[in-house]
Amino acid sequence: MHWQSLFSHASEVRCLEDGMLVPARPLSTLADLARFIELVHMKFCLAKPYAETPDYPLVDPRELLPSFEPNLFEYAALPGFSMVIFDRPLSPLDEVFQYDILRTCHDPDAAPAGDFCLLEENIHRHNQETFERHLPKHQREAFREATSALSIADPAAYSTLIQFLGHMDRAHVFSRDSRGEFYLSGIYASFPSDLDTELKRFGLKIKKFQPGNNRLYVANREFVYQFLMELYGYPISSERKTSAAIFARRLHKMGERFCIKVLGQSDRTITTLMSDEPGRPYPQVTKACLVRLESRSAEVLNPLEQGGYFLDPQRRVLLVRITYRQHKYDPNNVRQERAISVLRQEIIHPHTGQALTGINIIKDSYTMVLKLNDIVRGEFMGRVLYKGRELVENTETHEKRLKFLHAWLTKHQRRMVGYSDEFYASITKVLDSYLFNKDYLDIFSTQLNAVYQEVWKLYSFIQQARRVKQLQDLKERIYRGKKISYKEMITLVVKIITEFKFEAVNYFPELMDKTIHFAEQILADRYLIKRYIAPKDDDLTASGLHIKKYYGRLVGLVDELKAIRRIRTTT
Repeated sequence: MHWQSLFSHASEVRCLEDGMLVPARPLSTLADLARFIELVHMKFCLAKPYAETPDYPLVDPRELLPSFEPNLFEYAALPGFSMVIFDRPLSPLDEVFQYDILRTCHDPDAAPAGDFCLLEENIHRHNQETFERHLPKHQREAFREATSALSIADPAAYSTLIQFLGHMDRAHVFSRDSRGEFYLSGIYASFPSDLDTELKRFGLKIKKFQPGNNRLYVANREFVYQFLMELYGYPISSERKTSAAIFARRLHKMGERFCIKVLGQSDRTITTLMSDEPGRPYPQVTKACLVRLESRSAEVLNPLEQGGYFLDPQRRVLLVRITYRQHKYDPNNVRQERAISVLRQEIIHPHTGQALTGINIIKDSYTMVLKLNDIVRGEFMGRVLYKGRELVENTETHEKRLKFLHAWLTKHQRRMVGYSDEFYASITKVLDSYLFNKDYLDIFSTQLNAVYQEVWKLYSFIQQARRVKQLQDLKERIYRGKKISYKEMITLVVKIITEFKFEAVNYFPELMDKTIHFAEQILADRYLIKRYIAPKDDDLTASGLHIKKYYGRLVGLVDELKAIRRIRTTT
């Protein structure tokens, strides 16, 4: 479809003859303005560049899955911006950031004039001059022509302005005026980023740092930094994204109602941090971008084709919005590095702007297995970031395949820990067929031993972590997604930890700690003790005696694991 007709039937906006979008009704709430701006961004910062750029870099759906990875390519010709909306009037002297002020006729600080027309003319000149100072010279004439008849601060002018703001270095600002109406109140704003203080404070809070302990700080700094950034939807990356995340954290702590939006020229994704509901521990994170549908499933294709959801039906391009859920840090969770996960996937209709939910675009397990097969066969065409610093393209050599596998396992590690047994079996079948292939063992053990060992270490960690995750679920008497009895629970726990004991020497120390932790929590279950352990044997049924017997075995197994841990620690 032509980008100019995008959202021509959306209820929130009116689409003018030239394709510009203006609000269909007064923007009375923060959510109203954020929604209007979202449609403008989708149209002029995603769909328009896609239509005008023959080799537009569509986003790979896997890039929307946590953990997020930095992008090494910067597409300078594509738009990029950062912005913030405040649900209140600004007080320039008291704000915690700097910006160049734009004015409206209702601004109490506007220069007095003899009549309203002259005031409007002065304000329009001031706003244009303020804007032009921060535009490249080659854009200034086009800007003057495009805005000569517009009230620059009015949200109705935003469709025109974003095409210039999308090439401005710093952020723009919306807030309410003295009448309570939203307007574009500033440009060239700098988001303050006290990263050092926030990083150290957060690390101390989750007990990854300790006062005066430099060794612990050095060991855990990257983990804390990555976890903190991911809570706000980003990897460790550019200053624009870092400052947006830290500024959002600061505003949220201050109790502000705000919306921050950032479009990166590297990730081609609009990330929104929204805080308009009291009581949330973090701002809501959403991402919007253009992706190519990879699934060939009729269940996925049919409703999208019949509903007219493809922006480009020939290339099967979709406009998607992903909403995420943040997780508090839990040192005892086997997936403790999980800061954020996918809450909801939505496909945006190109005409109405309505969202279609219930269709899996980015978590397509079938496509994941196919990609993994292509990688190990050397048939995958694409690029990946190995260990966050080396760009690897395609998989024609074993070295590249191993580096792709390292990146793939790193990306999907915490999801693989929680996969169903059936799906995990299909993944391991592919991995084992390559990593244990007799024809490759010689090159794996000589020329490529270092990268092979890195891949094997990741794979081993996932295999071990799945067992620990089973214990974590069994603590709640959950097995394979179903509630089970205490007898089944204690029997399975003893079986798992018995197997663990014989392999404990090869286990990762942090996973052994978690195994002992979950086993001790099971032993400390109050109902279990009161109902089955405290009573005399004569008062128990056969099932109760079984539970008591296995409880005793579990006590002994935990003592053995602790002894093994002590030996490993001392040696």
